[in-house]
Amino acid sequence: MIGRILVAILLMSVIVVAQASDSVQVQEQQETHQTLDHDSGAEEAHTSKKPALWSVFPFVLLLVMIATGPLFYPHFWHKSYPVISVILAFLVCTYYLFYLHNHHSPVHSTAEYIQFIALLTGLFVASGGILIIVDKEAKPLTNVIILAIGAVIANIIGTTGASMLLIRPFIRLNKNRIKPYHIVFFIFIVSNVGGSLTPIGDPPLFLGFLKGIPFEWTLIHNLVPWVIACIILLGFFYLFDIRNKTNYAVMRGEEEEEVPPTGKVDLKGRRNFLWLAIVVGAVFLDPNVFEWVPGIEYEGQKFSYLREIIMLMAAYGSYRFSDLQAMQGNEFSFEPIREVAFLFIGIFFTMMPALELVSQFAQSPEGEKLISPSTLYWGTGILSGFLDNAPTYVNFLTASMASVGADVNKIQEVIAFANNEYKDSLLSLMAISLGAVFFGAFTYIGNGPNFMVKSIAEQVGIKMPSFFSYIVKYSIPILLPVLIIIWILFFMGN
Repeated sequence: MIGRILVAILLMSVIVVAQASDSVQVQEQQETHQTLDHDSGAEEAHTSKKPALWSVFPFVLLLVMIATGPLFYPHFWHKSYPVISVILAFLVCTYYLFYLHNHHSPVHSTAEYIQFIALLTGLFVASGGILIIVDKEAKPLTNVIILAIGAVIANIIGTTGASMLLIRPFIRLNKNRIKPYHIVFFIFIVSNVGGSLTPIGDPPLFLGFLKGIPFEWTLIHNLVPWVIACIILLGFFYLFDIRNKTNYAVMRGEEEEEVPPTGKVDLKGRRNFLWLAIVVGAVFLDPNVFEWVPGIEYEGQKFSYLREIIMLMAAYGSYRFSDLQAMQGNEFSFEPIREVAFLFIGIFFTMMPALELVSQFAQSPEGEKLISPSTLYWGTGILSGFLDNAPTYVNFLTASMASVGADVNKIQEVIAFANNEYKDSLLSLMAISLGAVFFGAFTYIGNGPNFMVKSIAEQVGIKMPSFFSYIVKYSIPILLPVLIIIWILFFMGN
């Protein structure tokens, strides 16, 4: 019954958008006639149109369904989420292409989605063929060490690579006492906060590197906040874990069958580290940085395709030639990446109006008046928790530089901004960087690996909190105090 109601709502949204689009078309035609005498012409008038506020509705609807579907109508949701996601994405793209006459945003969203899913697929499949066997007792301190190692590794192979490499052994280690908080803290530390020290760590930082921010900048300036945040989160986790006395094997009467742990750590599927290195190395093949890298040119910018081909070929190679024992030990399945691929089709395209409206306000005179390290930290952060943190980072970096007369598209000015040659520019860049990375853990959709880790956990039978429950039970009482502490220590009063 609930499923039918939601389908009806979805159809109604299509009708509403269609009707609204008709009115937009009429309005555009009227404005076009009024601007025929101007040099800009009709086409420029179309491209300057702002998306209407109601065009954010499909994005909000998708978020609500992601939050409520697994909880209230799981059968309908798991069966229908690919169709719902694609329909909503198609709806917003149609509005952009045929009524706003804006081809720029859909093209960029398509390119960003392909880059996103190629990277996640490569890392997911390559890491799926690496079996890490930790034959130790699942003690709180052991878990803390694994999470701390994951936070460091996230800066070498990215938060997605570290998450995919460690989530399965982390779950296996705690198989007799696993609870949802284990997975949530893994998302907090390994999938997000951990990756703030290098451009490889998280996509927003990599975009900053491509714009001209020096590679070592994040390590130098984000190190202290990274250490503080990781220590606090690991401390919270230790307090949770030390109180967990649950042993499901004993509860099932299997205590006599248990073999004492040997304390050894074993590794199978070592060859997949090569495939993993190929995927990570391909990240740097950007045609806008290296002229010899081929790309598709569009509006003065080159979109990579060689990088994505290499990543997908590495995914195929790692799957084709992987250690079968390692794959079986990991209970490898394509379902987690399938879920992420379909849901983020909807997220990437339906969030276009929201991102554009935010960008326009941030770069307006009214928005620029509000710019300060504090507002940049909270603005970038809150939006990164619910929108894609990579374009949010770029939008706020653009607005912050514009407010001091700098241009984000001029590499020398970006370097000067990073070197604090403009008023408060160092603190502003720190605020944007930390906000984009740290707040990505606030929701399941804040960062790509969040949803994938959740999906892998659910695949092995762990009952994960719903979208809202995750925020209410964990993000607000645990993560938010950490974010406030970072703000007080580094940005409050600025």
